[in-house]
Amino acid sequence: MIELKDYDNAVIKFRKSLNYNLLPVLSWDFYAPNYEVIKQTEEDSVTLLNLVSNNSWDFDTNILDTKLKSDKNIVVVTDAQLNIVFATKNMWNMSQYYPEEIIGKSPKMFQGNLTSKSTLKIVSNAVKEQKPFEVTVVNYRKDGSTYHCWIQGHPIFDKKGKIVNFIAFEKEVA
Repeated sequence: MIELKDYDNAVIKFRKSLNYNLLPVLSWDFYAPNYEVIKQTEEDSVTLLNLVSNNSWDFDTNILDTKLKSDKNIVVVTDAQLNIVFATKNMWNMSQYYPEEIIGKSPKMFQGNLTSKSTLKIVSNAVKEQKPFEVTVVNYRKDGSTYHCWIQGHPIFDKKGKIVNFIAFEKEVA
C-alpha cells in the first residue's frame, strides 16, 4: 500500500506543477466536416432502401451501397413516367438544387441549349428499350452555369418483371 501512496502523492505533485485551465465542454469548438456528409449519406441510404422495399425492386442493394457510400455518387430515382421521386442530399453540391426542389419534376429540368441532342437520344432510346446506359451530358445548375455530368442509368424492375423506376448514378466530371 505504501507504493500506491507514494504513487498517488507523485501524481498529485505532478498535476500541481502543470499550468493548465479547465474549460467546460460547452466551450469546445468541434469541427467535423465529414460528419454531416456521413449523416446525410446514411439518411439517403435508409430512404433508398425503403424505396427498394416499397416498390419490390429486383435489384442488388449492395450496388446501391457501393455507389452511394464508396463512390459518393449522386443518386436520382424516377418513377416509370420519368418524374423524380428521390434524390440524394448531395445533389445540391453538383446542381445547386435541394432534393425537395426537384421531386416531382423531370430530369429534363437540368438540360439547356448546350445539352447534346445526340446524347439525349441515346438516353431516350435506352429508356424506351428499358436498357442501362452511360453518358456524359452538359447540364445546367440552378444559377444557369453548366457542368459536365456523367450519368449511369438503369431501369428498375419489380420482382414480377414490371418496370417500376429508373435509377441514375451521377457525378460531375471535368
